[in-house]
Amino acid sequence: MRDAVVNMPPFYAMEVFERAQELERQGRSIAHLEVGEPDFPTPQCVVEAAKKAIDEGKTHYTASVGIPELRQAICDAFLERYNVSISPDQIIVTNGSSPALLLIFSALLEEGDEVIMSDPHYPCYTNVVEFLDGKPVFVNLHEEDGFEYNPLDIQKKISPKTKAILINSPANPTGHVIGAKAMSEIASLGPTVVSDEVYSGLAYNGKEHSILEFTDNAFVADGFSKRYSMTGWRLGYLIAPKSYVQPVRKLMQNLFIAANTVSQWAGVAALKEAGPDVKYMVNLFNQRRKIMLKGVRKIGLGVPVEPNGAFYVLANAKKFSVNSLNFAFELLEEASVGVTPGIDFGRNTEGYIRFSYANSIENIYNGIKRLEGYLKNRQDPQSR
Repeated sequence: MRDAVVNMPPFYAMEVFERAQELERQGRSIAHLEVGEPDFPTPQCVVEAAKKAIDEGKTHYTASVGIPELRQAICDAFLERYNVSISPDQIIVTNGSSPALLLIFSALLEEGDEVIMSDPHYPCYTNVVEFLDGKPVFVNLHEEDGFEYNPLDIQKKISPKTKAILINSPANPTGHVIGAKAMSEIASLGPTVVSDEVYSGLAYNGKEHSILEFTDNAFVADGFSKRYSMTGWRLGYLIAPKSYVQPVRKLMQNLFIAANTVSQWAGVAALKEAGPDVKYMVNLFNQRRKIMLKGVRKIGLGVPVEPNGAFYVLANAKKFSVNSLNFAFELLEEASVGVTPGIDFGRNTEGYIRFSYANSIENIYNGIKRLEGYLKNRQDPQSR
């Protein structure tokens, strides 16, 4: 078995979630604040489009790059949102944004090539790069700066082996949104930029940006899971520089054949018809964000700069424990609250825990109340 597989760490958010499910099967009530999955139903217009596709027999293979209608709808959305013109020929529809990233890095990386990324970061970034024999190079972000991704710090990490700079805005796990000035400066550094934009549309104070506003030397990975509450539909896409389209297309043919046909037709409806549903969800996410921030600070966790995107709060829990994995499982077992340990997102966030507010206000209040009661009476906090 390959060392890259043997040495790949688990996704700790899922480890906590799966243990929480075991406890629920035993009759325990768990407040889920660990998983980044919107609790909203998929918009009805999307569901109806999927039913219509099935009724019309649209259940066979599509072209490996996706149906023309969806690729054109993605182009239209980018023009409307960012005033960026892209060609449908640059788009490859995928089975979610994670396969999009796998395809991008498979096309980009030779053995030993370096990818600059932030710490903290989404866990799968390092796993994919290392699986493909690349090397992650980290830029540490800090809570007192609101986990700002500083272009000057990125520049210091660039070497002759640098193949790409990876950005994620709005970001998981920090909720940070990269501003136009910083994104423009990152785009000007030279290496190809790989931009994970799966949380685009989920920004609460101002407008988020796409890397394609600032450079053509970039890949974008995006999807429908977060913004349209379509996690189980497994639908995403990538936008590639023109010189990479054919190589990535060949990878898609060989590794995945094509994305789910019914989901693709549902995606067309999401882009064209689900705007009011997205607006409703974003407004409610913002309400939840404010409640979560107030609650997390109330129980004594550190969040000096509020996050403005995605649906996460990354909080400093070092006053209670410097071992975030043990602390997360302790809170699950003892307080019946699921949270994600900071170590999932890199060494720089050991001692932190991530809260997801992709859940109901009632559940957030319930989880915070349980944590407050437990932490007030917790014994020997530094021994854990």
